[in-house]
Amino acid sequence: MKDVIIACDFGSAEEALSFLDKFSGCERKPFVKIGMELFYGAGPGIVREIKRRGHRIFLDLKLHDIPNTVKKTMKVLSSLDVDMTNLHAAGTIDMMKAAVEGLTRPDGSRPLLVAVTQLTSTSEDRMQKELLIDGKIEDVISQYAANAKEAGLDGVVCSPLEASLVKRRCGESFLAVTPGIRFADSATDDQVRITTPAGARDKGSDFIVVGRPVTAAADPVAAYLRCVKEFLG
Repeated sequence: MKDVIIACDFGSAEEALSFLDKFSGCERKPFVKIGMELFYGAGPGIVREIKRRGHRIFLDLKLHDIPNTVKKTMKVLSSLDVDMTNLHAAGTIDMMKAAVEGLTRPDGSRPLLVAVTQLTSTSEDRMQKELLIDGKIEDVISQYAANAKEAGLDGVVCSPLEASLVKRRCGESFLAVTPGIRFADSATDDQVRITTPAGARDKGSDFIVVGRPVTAAADPVAAYLRCVKEFLG
């Protein structure tokens, strides 16, 4: 099930589709992440259009609200035929259980559902001082992952540095979806808990999410294929 997901963090449908046009001759149709910027800028129609083009989609909206609101929202998202979506694990086990209920269609099918543990831009120091979450960041992520598993989710979003501890706590089949991926010769930008595609593979990541190293590359297709090669071997 391992794969590379390209983060299509663009502000308009035109930008996103123009970018994906570059892959029209590519034998491998990239798995695509649609985040808040693109979804709020272009609406649900962009999900349908990218899906029509044959791409798998990770809809990255990070829901976090009371259980009933999340349940109803997930019911709406389930109709978009995405392959994966997410929420914040900090919303509690009850919220995550409600999300699973809302996301599950009448026939019993649903997209993969993963929970965000701690953002890759959050350091342990900031988590403790600004969020008032005491303890080591690894322990917090491990507990959030355990909560997500108890709620019936398929996995979590974490930095690649924590993928192995998530696997130890929750089992090998529990998915680790890891942003914070940079090539060895790339800038780190605003990420603080990062590694390379090969490093993420070695640490147990199932899916890696790669944005600027691909989308801002001079040759995005070559950068994507490099990422696939380094991650999948």
